[in-house]
Amino acid sequence: MNKLLKKLTNGEQLMKDEMREVAQALFDEDTSDSEIASVLTALRVRGESADEIAAIVEVLRENAMTIHHTVTGVMDNCGTGGDGSSSFNISTTSAFVLAGAGAKIAKHGNRSVSSKTGSADVLEKLGISLDFTGEEVEELLETNGIAFLFAPYVHPRLKRIMKVRNDLGVPTIFNLIGPLTNPVELETQFLGVYRRDMLMKMAAVLNQLGRSRSIVINGAGYMDEASLAGENHMVLLDKGDLIPFTLKPEDVGLSMYSNDEIRGGDAKKNAEILLSVLNGEPSAYLDTVLLNAGLGLYSAGIASNIKDGVDRARESIESGRALEKLNHLIEFSQNRKQAMSS
Repeated sequence: MNKLLKKLTNGEQLMKDEMREVAQALFDEDTSDSEIASVLTALRVRGESADEIAAIVEVLRENAMTIHHTVTGVMDNCGTGGDGSSSFNISTTSAFVLAGAGAKIAKHGNRSVSSKTGSADVLEKLGISLDFTGEEVEELLETNGIAFLFAPYVHPRLKRIMKVRNDLGVPTIFNLIGPLTNPVELETQFLGVYRRDMLMKMAAVLNQLGRSRSIVINGAGYMDEASLAGENHMVLLDKGDLIPFTLKPEDVGLSMYSNDEIRGGDAKKNAEILLSVLNGEPSAYLDTVLLNAGLGLYSAGIASNIKDGVDRARESIESGRALEKLNHLIEFSQNRKQAMSS
């Protein structure tokens, strides 16, 4: 560890197996808080390579809650957060639309990061459990096509590292890799990042992690979601090829709205917005979800193009299937709560 830490602090790039060794040491009780801080700081100052990001993600997933891989074709649409937009819960709302359109969604999420209310906050407000077991996640993916994984619950060994990260008070590699650490074996992914300069690198990481197809996006206004405010910048990963492209809302028949028009609020407010979207009420919120879910369906290979994805997303809502996915998850949560208390 001391030798590798010295290389890091000297600004040298680590090989993937070296970074795996460093990442494993982060979980060692004998590793001090100052050593953890030094690793995180050195990576931030020099900038993380794709190999280094992939290595630390692999180790984090190995130390996460075990989920047996019986469901295939699963995707996630979690973003990094950190864009400071105070938007409503776009990816969380979109997840139910994706599931209603036939995608299998293992939605990884946490408390508030860049929005006023995180995915866990709004789902908890709606009555959804945050502590699903690995077996329950598998059951929900099979029966409902969507399950939620609360990051602190599925990554219990990260507690000390997160404390050091918070004490540092500056962005670290952990501000980027949250969506990559889903313990479910994902085939595809729609990943939003708050840093436009990381698009190609994060797509390369997804390739290393075995994703067959994915889209990494930084939206108009530097959001970690697709935005209706202008030009969205993306990289499509398709069987190892990395293809950069841009998209405006009018390209897929949607109107432009400013990012101010999709601001969220507290958990109660954001739950109301989520329900309004799933009930098909016309708004900037609805169109934003249509764009994000459409891109998600295209990234998963369910839609033949992004416009087709938007149309499928709209049909998922209008048919009531998206709302059914939410109601199933609420009912499942209520039933398990009753069973635990009896």
